[in-house]
Amino acid sequence: MSRVGNKSIPIPPKVTIHVADDATVTVEGPKGKLDWKLPGGILLTQADGEITVTRPSDHRTVRALHGTARAIIANMVKGVSDGFVKNLQIIGVGFRAAVKGSDLDLSLGYSHPLLHPIPEALTVTVEENTKIKVEGIDKHLVGQFAADVRAYYPPEPYKGKGVRYPDEQIRRKAGKSVK
Repeated sequence: MSRVGNKSIPIPPKVTIHVADDATVTVEGPKGKLDWKLPGGILLTQADGEITVTRPSDHRTVRALHGTARAIIANMVKGVSDGFVKNLQIIGVGFRAAVKGSDLDLSLGYSHPLLHPIPEALTVTVEENTKIKVEGIDKHLVGQFAADVRAYYPPEPYKGKGVRYPDEQIRRKAGKSVK
């Protein structure tokens, strides 16, 4: 029994959901439109302003995808109504970022600038040269872009330099001790 899969998803006002014959779910709202294909064996019913995800069989793969399908659809509904935001912070002397056209230009102490392409579905803004804000309606795309930027220079444990999330805790190590 999937506890996540059995929860119903409330549909906010101004959000419409349509399921095509080929099991493609289309969610449209004030911020945009998202599509996703339901996995085989998962059914979607819509009634009284709520969506319910069900599974007709208890086959192992269908059970495994039940909660996942419900979570993805819930994230689609939240994305087209509110959107998702990830913040990044750059710490280090001389480290900075800037948006140049459709690329994010990162100066992270390498001998060359790092140009990371920004997908069209995302909005990336840089404040104070060190604070990056990634916004979009697709939760997966927002999180993956933030993780890719962080992977260029993850925070190191000695001085704490690098790209990090603002609420991330970095375990610091002691430096060399003189005897």
